[in-house]
Amino acid sequence: MSGTLHVVATPIGNLEDITLRALRVLREATIIAAEDTRHTAKLLAHHGISTPTVSFHEHNVRARVPQLVARLTRGESVALVSDAGTPGVSDPGLELVQACIAGGIPVDPLPGPTAVMTALVASGFPMNPVTFLGFPPSKASARSAWLQDLADRDETVVFFEAPHRISALLQAATGYLGTRLLVLGRELTKVHQEFLRGTAADLAERLNNARGEFTVVVGPRPDVTEARDFPPDRALVEEFRDLTESGDNSRRDAVSALARKYGRPAREVYARLEAAKGRLP
Repeated sequence: MSGTLHVVATPIGNLEDITLRALRVLREATIIAAEDTRHTAKLLAHHGISTPTVSFHEHNVRARVPQLVARLTRGESVALVSDAGTPGVSDPGLELVQACIAGGIPVDPLPGPTAVMTALVASGFPMNPVTFLGFPPSKASARSAWLQDLADRDETVVFFEAPHRISALLQAATGYLGTRLLVLGRELTKVHQEFLRGTAADLAERLNNARGEFTVVVGPRPDVTEARDFPPDRALVEEFRDLTESGDNSRRDAVSALARKYGRPAREVYARLEAAKGRLP
């Protein structure tokens, strides 16, 4: 029989934030596949665990996945951990889980810390629905499109950002998010844990000493009105054309304006427009 891949959530800051089950699995596993073996060594030493480790990170995934799958096939148990939180959430892990599923190898997830839920709970924003967007793109053009997509979303959104990019992101987001409220979570679960609240413009001015990875929560869009029925197809297309042909709005701007008017997600407005164009003579 094959072994089991245990996907183990580990602390995002406070070393006490680990379950008894996770500690047992880390002790009993044949090997621990760690994003950074040096970082994981601190956690293991703190809890007196001597299980051997092997690196598993974004630069060796292709080589490491078949090696770990081979060990699992031989009946060994592998515990997968990232530097912090739950493996696979913007950290290495997805490829190994997929390979195990494809090979019929049991995957055992051990729930635990995640910066996403930690920040969401503290934000005070509604979480039904909520969207997680990972990290924003680093290139300017892709980041602009990403921010527009964020602005078009009505629901609460959470994402990560690196300390050396957070100030620039907040400054850029000011033009897209306007008065929409945000919460910045940093040093989560650590001694100097902090939550900063305000608009993107407010936070861009207040943010000093940007250290540590940031978890950003964007509250729901405040200007969404109660959903209204769409007008007939021809009327909706004409509204769209009026907005774009004036030269003051891009196609994306026009879709966003119609989304606000009818209280619908921008994606729904776009889909309705495309379908309407296909039906009109």
